[in-house]
Amino acid sequence: MTQPVELSEAVLGKFLANVFTFYLGHLYESGQADLYPFFTFHPWLYLFLIPAISMKLWSEERKSGSIELLMTQPVELSEAVLGKFLAAWIFTALALALTFPLWITVNYLGHPDNGAILTAYLGSIMLAGGFLAIGSCMSALTRNQVVAFILAVVACFMFLLAGFPLVLDVFRSWAPQPLIDAVASLSFLTHFESIQKGVIDLRDLLYFAMLIAFFLLATAIALELRKAD
Repeated sequence: MTQPVELSEAVLGKFLANVFTFYLGHLYESGQADLYPFFTFHPWLYLFLIPAISMKLWSEERKSGSIELLMTQPVELSEAVLGKFLAAWIFTALALALTFPLWITVNYLGHPDNGAILTAYLGSIMLAGGFLAIGSCMSALTRNQVVAFILAVVACFMFLLAGFPLVLDVFRSWAPQPLIDAVASLSFLTHFESIQKGVIDLRDLLYFAMLIAFFLLATAIALELRKAD
């Protein structure tokens, strides 16, 4: 069941998204009927909002001891990990759906490329899935929700930082281009920005799918190793 704090996070996320879009993104002043400014801020919104959702996925179970009860149920650990992740992912997708009035607004203001907007929504959902999978893994490593939150923020920030222009410029001063491309390919920004522009590249979708699968597997391994703690 969705808790009041999670609903508050969803409302806060919608409010911040609107603030960033209209005031920092200058949606009206740009004179363009699109949601590019709206999606541009999603990685940075998710950097804090998603860890706030994921921090209690497993740390709360471990702290209360209910994880031992879960381990005795006729449910595979992998199924429990996937179930919790999907529940959080669906909740995040529903929270994102609350921004639908923005889509209506830009259609009222002009004639946007709705296909590109729909693709950007898909990219945002995949991005949220990546953040959640990392947060799930961090939550499985500790009983403390605050520690889980901090670990998730740091880990997600590293995945953002890998594609940040300033970081890539540092590598360009000494590293060969293949290494720079490899570093950039690890970043959320590199893959999300491509989808955000309305381009669906199978490599971008595979990146998010593989990242989610990797961190969910890491979550299951962490829980298996720590269930006797």
